[in-house]
Amino acid sequence: MSTSIRTSAANTATAPKVGFVSLGCPKALVDSEQVLTRLKAEGYVTVGDYAEADLVIVNTCGFIDDAVNESLDAIGEAMAENGKVIVTGCLGARDNGAFIRTRHPKVLAVTGPHAPNEVMHAVHAHLPRAHQPFVDLIPDHGVKLTPKHYAYLKISEGCNHRCSFCIIPSMRGDLVSRPIGEVVREAESLVKSGVRELLVISQDTSAYGVDLKYRTDFVGGRPTRTRMTELAQALGELGAWIRLHYVYPYPSVDEVLPLMAETALASKRRVLPYLDVPFQHANPRILKLMKRPATGEKNIERIRAWRAVCPELTIRSTFIVGFPGETEAEFEELLDFLVEAQLDRVGCFAYSPVAGATANDLPGALPDEVKEDRRARFMEVQAQISESRLRAKIGRTIEVIVDDVQDDIAVARSWADAPEIDGLVHIQDGVALSPGDVVTVRVVEATEHDLIAVTGGSDAK
Repeated sequence: MSTSIRTSAANTATAPKVGFVSLGCPKALVDSEQVLTRLKAEGYVTVGDYAEADLVIVNTCGFIDDAVNESLDAIGEAMAENGKVIVTGCLGARDNGAFIRTRHPKVLAVTGPHAPNEVMHAVHAHLPRAHQPFVDLIPDHGVKLTPKHYAYLKISEGCNHRCSFCIIPSMRGDLVSRPIGEVVREAESLVKSGVRELLVISQDTSAYGVDLKYRTDFVGGRPTRTRMTELAQALGELGAWIRLHYVYPYPSVDEVLPLMAETALASKRRVLPYLDVPFQHANPRILKLMKRPATGEKNIERIRAWRAVCPELTIRSTFIVGFPGETEAEFEELLDFLVEAQLDRVGCFAYSPVAGATANDLPGALPDEVKEDRRARFMEVQAQISESRLRAKIGRTIEVIVDDVQDDIAVARSWADAPEIDGLVHIQDGVALSPGDVVTVRVVEATEHDLIAVTGGSDAK
């Protein structure tokens, strides 16, 4: 995801102007929001034109080769068009910034991810502010890069796993959880500002609070453990949709399913029956080489148990095919897992080496054509599963949130659909709806990825 900031303020002719480019995942987006909030609080103005900016900040991604190239291109474009560039984000952490400086030696500063203090220090050094504290006011929830009706809520930084294909811990460090009281206060502020959907993100949501030994904090004056289950309970009371991402398949996830079942039964609680679980593979040997928890058999058992508690549950996942040493038989085992698991939403990547990942040293690297063939076969099987599961919803009424209205069609998402990565619900008679409306619609048609619906059942909430 790439987000360029294109906002400005009135009566700010003399205010220092900053251009901003945000690349990468939702966790990086939250980092960008934190820096933008600090900039606005201190009287800086963000602009969308390199020529207008006094300097440019580029928040980079460095997880896979395509993301690295996109980040390097963005830095190069900013250098060519403006010349004064501060680099932050995951790619900035590689070799303590040397990777960036080797390719772009004239950048003003380089920081790693989740470093608002370091970024602001660089801004102050190269573009001193002229702060007007009684004019440059910002809302409590800060600056957001998402539409007004949904927001990402980052609950922790870093990860304690050492998956062989991943370099995130080397960029973002070990798990550092935010106290639950702090997280819930931010969520309350967002909901008060009009946010209707909170997307809970981290590198490992299931491990939330492990580093704090589930320390007790205070939520609304009540002592509450810093743990995923208690967090879901507290967020579920706010009235917004609560969507959980990056949930590892630990046994502790079982505790959250009853909260999701309550939502599916039209309870006031709003913890959506949706789990984003990165299974990555199904074969035990490949999972061991990946250094991933659990096995395919245990994951099938967990999926069955989850659906027994909450039949409405939507499960999305991601997988890697063509991992070093993966045999045709092991790949076929993954296809069998797909058919048995009947996952609702699935993404698939052909394995590609990432600089610094230990998987690069594994024997049995596969040719690109083999990896791409397996990815295509994988997606063909999943497309049939997805279409079948969507067609089963024809004739049903479902609750959706409206993202946009184009001509007479409202573009919305159901409980089963996270923004940008899942499907859409196209409401044929949605001309009277507005972004952020939560309505009940009737499904009349299904495609491979999306639903077609008409209004009916209730008015906008």
